[in-house]
Amino acid sequence: MKILVVEDEERLGRSLKSNLLEHAHIVNWVRSCDAANDALAETGYDVVILDLGLPDGDGLDLVQEWRESGFVEPVLILSARDKREDRIAGLDLGADDYLPKPFGMDELLARIRALVRRQAVRKQSIYEYKDITLDMIGNTISVAGHQVDLTAREFALMSCFVQNAGRVLPRSLLAEKVWEAHFDVDANLLDVYMSRLRAKVALHTDRPVFKTVRGIGYQLL
Repeated sequence: MKILVVEDEERLGRSLKSNLLEHAHIVNWVRSCDAANDALAETGYDVVILDLGLPDGDGLDLVQEWRESGFVEPVLILSARDKREDRIAGLDLGADDYLPKPFGMDELLARIRALVRRQAVRKQSIYEYKDITLDMIGNTISVAGHQVDLTAREFALMSCFVQNAGRVLPRSLLAEKVWEAHFDVDANLLDVYMSRLRAKVALHTDRPVFKTVRGIGYQLL
């Protein structure tokens, strides 16, 4: 597991890095907001362990900035601020967990494992293709960062395309997946839904999204 530790206190930072390395994790320890942003710009991490009192800024502002920019990996806050309102603020601004100082290393490791398990489940429910993001659990879809309001049938149709991106999907397959029946219904029904879907997606992107393959079906480009 690859972990970014953002902690300015040298003794604690060295201890965290040493203990995490002993448990076979890859660890990068930095001591400021700027260094944390530089580290995330260079490579990805499975978990970020974040202190709040940093020399060049507040960790709460940092985690909010990350979430607003689209960073979705787990963030665990470590802080001496242990009041209830501090924990609520951290979680509301985008942190996935909040562990007050002082803490036990065994508890920190357990919380890291729990965060990674939850993230693995989440990733299995999220599909991304170009500028399209599909959330199967939340039943939401966004295009270029804009949420698209779809009906249940339209969402089921879009799900078929995103999960089979680049493939030409036959009309019969789409009908079977969306209507749970072979395409023995009105032959124009799929075309009507595709027209509506195209129009909704086109509001948020200039690129062509669907291709009609005459005599076969449709393809997500």
